[in-house]
Amino acid sequence: MGKNLVETLIGAVVLGVAVIFFVFAYSKGGLKTVEGYTLIGKFDRVDGLVEGSDVRLSGIKIGTITQQALDPETYLAVLTMSIKPDIKLPRDSSAQVASDGLLGDKYLSLQAGGDDEMLKEGGEIEHTQGSVDLLSLVGRFMFSQTGVKGGKGENDGAKNGLQ
Repeated sequence: MGKNLVETLIGAVVLGVAVIFFVFAYSKGGLKTVEGYTLIGKFDRVDGLVEGSDVRLSGIKIGTITQQALDPETYLAVLTMSIKPDIKLPRDSSAQVASDGLLGDKYLSLQAGGDDEMLKEGGEIEHTQGSVDLLSLVGRFMFSQTGVKGGKGENDGAKNGLQ
């Protein structure tokens, strides 16, 4: 009977620590939506971006992705983002889907343009670049390599399928 009580208490302590960990991780997760003005951008691919993903300018978080949708006419991904009200972006600014390292989280990277006119509430960032599919990029690189380059045609037979 005493053994069951000890096991139950240890299980309760482990469960309590796990709950505290998840509450702490959720509160520090940085998934809070930034309050501010709304901008949109249309992208060919937004792989890895989700609602709550960061919007960054010069590496600093200035907003969050608030909504994703698919334009039924152009089949482009439409991202809606909320930008801090004290950050004003020039009309010719650009946006690019980027990642924190090779396996890091995706975020939307903004580059400020040089226009004197600023984007307004509901404005559209027209210069966009979607995400890059890393696996297909590596595959293209691997299959584009044809072997060691020879000096005077010594690999010509191998390149042409001749042996």
